[in-house]
Amino acid sequence: MIATLRNAWRVDEIRKKLLFMMFMVLLYRLGNAITVPYVDTAMLSDYFTRLNNTILGLMNTMSGSALERASIFALSIQPYINASIIIQLLTIAIPALERLQKDGGEDGKKKLEKVTRYSTVAIALLQGYGYYILISNNGMLSPTATGIWPPIAIVATFMTGSALLMWMGEQITEFGIGNGISVILFVSIVARFPSSVGTMIRSVVATPGNWWIYVLMLLGALAIIVLIVIVTNSERRIPVQYSKRVVGRKMYGGQSTHLPMKVNMSGVLPIIFAQSIASVPATIVVFVPKWQNSWIMRVFDTTSIPYAILYFLLIVFFSYFYSTVQFNPIEIANNLRKNGGFIPGFRAGKPTSEFIQKVLTKITLFGALYLGIIAVTPILIAHFSPTAKNSGISLGGTSIIIVISVALETIKQLESQLLMRHYKGFLE
Repeated sequence: MIATLRNAWRVDEIRKKLLFMMFMVLLYRLGNAITVPYVDTAMLSDYFTRLNNTILGLMNTMSGSALERASIFALSIQPYINASIIIQLLTIAIPALERLQKDGGEDGKKKLEKVTRYSTVAIALLQGYGYYILISNNGMLSPTATGIWPPIAIVATFMTGSALLMWMGEQITEFGIGNGISVILFVSIVARFPSSVGTMIRSVVATPGNWWIYVLMLLGALAIIVLIVIVTNSERRIPVQYSKRVVGRKMYGGQSTHLPMKVNMSGVLPIIFAQSIASVPATIVVFVPKWQNSWIMRVFDTTSIPYAILYFLLIVFFSYFYSTVQFNPIEIANNLRKNGGFIPGFRAGKPTSEFIQKVLTKITLFGALYLGIIAVTPILIAHFSPTAKNSGISLGGTSIIIVISVALETIKQLESQLLMRHYKGFLE
């Protein structure tokens, strides 16, 4: 990885992309330090200190502590993620959107992106208002927050910050390296690591008899990192044989190759989307004061068994959803037939597509179970161990998966750009 970064930095074009990405990340971190007006941030920080292993604690982690500071980026990229989920699910339910996605080409893609942007602003407006209600009902507004102007300013700032963050993510995707939204989420989680390590050290000092629990946690985190790297780089290779054909006086084809299928084809998206959906019920309850001690809050706590089950099922669902969207067995089979390729033991056409679909179903199930087990196991440990719960371990499994997966995907994009640059220079 270090060698890849060093080689990428030497290429002028890639270095500009890296510098642009770092500049946007710097702006994001600066925005996280700018608070909205009329909010008592000291009281708000104390309030979030008591909510480490709750839905708000999870949202605070994913925002890079922006939520507890009431910064302009407090809502983070959650409105954009929720809007993307809604639009992509609607493309299945609404035929017009499905045609726009499949047959609309580049114009259809731009129209869907525009709808997603408008949906992001609408969701950010609702979430911003809910967050204002939370701050107001808990008496965390400053004494000068009187009249109608403070709520308008606070909600508008939250909404504008979320829209700006969406735009920054799109700019990183277009002019930088990697997926912009994933990079922002990566930076948000990594920014919380120093404080998490500090919390763990203080816990060890306060309860020295439980030091072995934290050692096991660290060893478990290292094992998860190794497993993520292995599975992310794993692929199922289907052998493909090309028949010989004569064109003029030359003979083409006859070579053997393979069709690679990633074991974890969807990457980290199922984790991100499942987390957003699973937190919706408790998020709504958090913003309604009289419901905060209700059964819904206890059921959907981030260390509860029902939350873990829902989280696991959503990860499996989104894994299959994205593998279906990204990989079309019928299209792959048709392309093989057009180019004179076939899978040994299977006739071209429908038998080939059925075999590819069967393999896709198996590896998607393995990838979904892999993601689900890694994400849910820390939650179960935190549920049955008070010491682990106080350390925030239930949030750690999801964070590790996102950080490692995004880092590996970004490095792969760097390597592909270096390879493309190498071939381009060779051809010139």
